[in-house]
Amino acid sequence: MTTYETRYSHAPEDIRHYSTEELRREFLVEKVFVPGEIKLTYTHDDRQIFGGVTPTNEALEIILSKELGVDYFLERRELGVINIGGDGFITIDGEKEPMKKQDGYYIGKETKSVLFESADANNPAKFYVVSVPAHHKYPNVKISIDEITPRETGEDITLNKRKIYQYIHPNICESCQLQMGYTILQEGSSWNTMPCHTHERRMETYLYFDMDDDTRVFHLMGRPDETKHLVMSSEQATISPSWSIHSGVATSNYSFIWAMCGENITYDDMDFVEMKDLK
Repeated sequence: MTTYETRYSHAPEDIRHYSTEELRREFLVEKVFVPGEIKLTYTHDDRQIFGGVTPTNEALEIILSKELGVDYFLERRELGVINIGGDGFITIDGEKEPMKKQDGYYIGKETKSVLFESADANNPAKFYVVSVPAHHKYPNVKISIDEITPRETGEDITLNKRKIYQYIHPNICESCQLQMGYTILQEGSSWNTMPCHTHERRMETYLYFDMDDDTRVFHLMGRPDETKHLVMSSEQATISPSWSIHSGVATSNYSFIWAMCGENITYDDMDFVEMKDLK
């Protein structure tokens, strides 16, 4: 079963008077992983598709054609995958490979078939997938967290010590516009980014996970001078438009997957916001 939901773009003025319920409805995806199902969200912000593929007893395949005006899903798109669940497998145009937790994959445009499977239906793989339009076919690349040297940043005193694993990034593999990575906050840290930033030339989505049941992330969004927030629990995702800050603090440490697309693939292309300008 595939659930496919569309979210439309919003100008910052649109959300000025949104209630909490309206803000959550437009920017938050509350359920990403459902056993035996594919759940996808299509955002008109740079036409990114993101969501969860959770196979149990049978393999699952993303089949989108009419929805995108193409003959098959990746005819004009590239795809990033990171497994955050149990052991699984991915079969790309007939070639099958194992995918343990924290394994990732870049899959280029014109790939005809991608099958997702779990090794154990009682402990299913949870494939987080992100797809964006692509103009060129780049090679498919399997990416393991063990092969990535993380960027270590932050300090104990500012509660933001973290490791940033860049999966789909020019240092790792080629892509048209997709960037994707995995950030792990260290024990005792809770801020993922502060001071915060925007990047007018790119949008982003976040998946928060590896959290206890009662842990909550306060995801900050909105214009720097008119901030809002979403309270999020584990395995929920949110859309961050290019004009919005995207920062967060939680009641404990956590992990998150970030995925960006837009005008460039320059990771450090950020417009930083000074603390005195936040409101």
